[in-house]
Amino acid sequence: MGDQIVHIVDDDDYFLDSIKELIESRGLNTRTYSDGPSFLESYDASSGCLVLDVRMPFMNGLQLQQKLKKMNKVLPIIFITGYGDVETAVEAMKQGAVDFIQKPYQEQSLLDSINAALKLDSLNRMSSTEEIGFTDRLSTLTAREHEVMNMLCESNSNKEIARILGISPRTVEVHRRHLMKKLDIKTVQELIDLKKLMES
Repeated sequence: MGDQIVHIVDDDDYFLDSIKELIESRGLNTRTYSDGPSFLESYDASSGCLVLDVRMPFMNGLQLQQKLKKMNKVLPIIFITGYGDVETAVEAMKQGAVDFIQKPYQEQSLLDSINAALKLDSLNRMSSTEEIGFTDRLSTLTAREHEVMNMLCESNSNKEIARILGISPRTVEVHRRHLMKKLDIKTVQELIDLKKLMES
């Protein structure tokens, strides 16, 4: 979590400073912004999470959340507000927020949510790197290896694949060995999981 940044957006200077101080006291990096537009202007897609006030001038928290979604920025968001109405909380969570915390906040509760959001960010970025690597490796497969791979993912045995493709089981085994090596995977289950990740 060392290079992750907790971005804090709040138009109330007192809360902005107190949240920043709390987070930095736990050895985490922070950046602060007094409104949505100034966050969008300087956000560089760095990893981390966003602690976001709901009611702010120029652009409220939910509007900023929507804007980030449109830009395909998957930064986990924790909403924080002094006017916690249920409807807003439900909408925020429906749109993918990690948590919704009311002011005055409990320090430990906020820190727990931030840690959960940072963990989620790490997982998201790992999946996306894994996906890119897998896509690159997929492009190295021959047409026949693609066929064998798809049939393996449908739980066909080597014999069944050989019968369907009209080739010998030994040839299927050779294709299977080659494609597993090219994709840098050891088991068919790993292959199925990566394919699912690609399709989700």
